[in-house]
Formats: sequence, structure tokens, C-alpha cells
Amino acid sequence: MSLTVKDMMQAANAVVERINASRAKELLGQGALLLDLRDAPELERTGRAVGSHHIPRGMLEFRADPELPSHDPELRKDRVIILHCASGGRAALAGKLLKDMGYQHVYNLGGFKDWVDGGGESTGPMDSGM
Repeated sequence: MSLTVKDMMQAANAVVERINASRAKELLGQGALLLDLRDAPELERTGRAVGSHHIPRGMLEFRADPELPSHDPELRKDRVIILHCASGGRAALAGKLLKDMGYQHVYNLGGFKDWVDGGGESTGPMDSGM
């Protein structure tokens, strides 16, 4: 039997706790990493959370594996990692992936809008110069 996106989302949501912006800000104050998984054009179009770190979802495995030269040193298995994307789906799936890779403390903030609506600071969209 093959998996569906619904199956994958259920599995991810079962192991990756969803948190609100208030809890995320509390964890950030304790040294957590806020990780934006959206693609670069999304950040350019909508802006980003102040202080967030960016790794596109498609590169996460390669940045998260400490055995690879592409490993991102911001990703440590003992560090709290708070994920967000545009609506929360990619963050949930990425959270499960990180947990499967041995990351211990991973949370899903949901979407960028959840951060902004929860009072999180953000920078505006980048000026395209046109």
C-alpha cells in the first residue's frame, strides 16, 4: 500500500508538536532556531521573520546531515528548532524528517502568517527595484 500526502501529514503531526507564536518567542529567547523552509521567491514576495534562518525545504536533508560537507552548523541535534513555511504543511513534514534524523526538539510553528499574526517581528518584502 502506497502512502498519500494525508498519511504523511498524519504521521508528521503525530510526532511534531504544533506551537503558537507566543511559545515560539519564548523558545527563541532560550536559544532556539527559527527555521524558514520556504523557497527564496516566497521570502522575496512576503518578507521573513526577523532573526530567522533560511533553508529551503528541498535542501533540508543535505543541510541537516552533519556527515555532509553541505551541513549547516546552525542545525544541531540538541538545539530546539522551530520550523515554519507558508501554511504549515512543509514544516510538519520537515519536522518529522528532522526527528527521523535524530533531532530531538523540533516544533511546527505553522505558516509565516501565524508568526506575523502572533506578533512576531518581520521584515517586509524585498524591493524588486522596479
